[in-house]
Amino acid sequence: MKALDLDAVKAFVFVADLQSFTRAAEVLDSTQSAISLKLRRLEEQLGRRLLERTPRQVRLSAEGAVFLESARSLVGAHERAVSSFEVERRRMTIGISQLIVGSELPALLRRINEHDPSLLIEMRVAGSGEIMQAYEEGTLDAALVVQPPGRRHQGETIFTESFAWIAVANWQQRPGLPLPLATQGASCSIRAAAVRALDEVGLSWAEVFIGKGAAVVGAAAAAGLAIAVLARRTAPSGTIDVGELLSLPALPRQEVVLYTALNDRRSRDAIRTLTTAFKSLSAA
Repeated sequence: MKALDLDAVKAFVFVADLQSFTRAAEVLDSTQSAISLKLRRLEEQLGRRLLERTPRQVRLSAEGAVFLESARSLVGAHERAVSSFEVERRRMTIGISQLIVGSELPALLRRINEHDPSLLIEMRVAGSGEIMQAYEEGTLDAALVVQPPGRRHQGETIFTESFAWIAVANWQQRPGLPLPLATQGASCSIRAAAVRALDEVGLSWAEVFIGKGAAVVGAAAAAGLAIAVLARRTAPSGTIDVGELLSLPALPRQEVVLYTALNDRRSRDAIRTLTTAFKSLSAA
């Protein structure tokens, strides 16, 4: 068998992660038709069907799932080989909204490290307002923040985050008592949207837990203390969206926006790796 086309293998990994030819083409600065052609040629070379394609969905076949980790390792090894002469330790400071960082953070960091092992990442996780202030003051190289609907911005929209009312699977609301909430505090934009939605439909609520970070607020929900207002994909194991069950109002989706002035290839590649990982998680 001839050597595999690395560009095709890389395209396969991105399509698998993002579950979309269109999103993969955007990340790889290509076209949907070019990505599709690469994947068909790769499948022909391997003699395996890697993807199941439908008008609305792209998902891995059983053989594609087997091939994915090896493909990811191959792409990672290639990236490390290409950057092996870049021995200079480069520092990059990135701020990320605490609304969108959950238990997947180790996987995000691993992807960046695999792409550029000699890149020193300083990551700051805080509220979007705090992150944007630090970026505007010049203490951050890049900022990934949640942008409330209607607010004008000059960054790049990476994806749209959906939020939900998260509680333990056996949650039961006590009759006559206000809805107990776990939030990230009064400065949190999604908290403001959530309590506004409850007020508009006349549902009483009480804030019983405040924590900084999706993992902390999610822990309160998993412990059965309250209903957490969280990005749906950051919900911890053992919890569910109880919005429909309790007839709670829908929460607004919000854009996740990237701000950066970095233009060098190494930095842009690292940021693209990070944002692609977030895109893959939001698409899951």
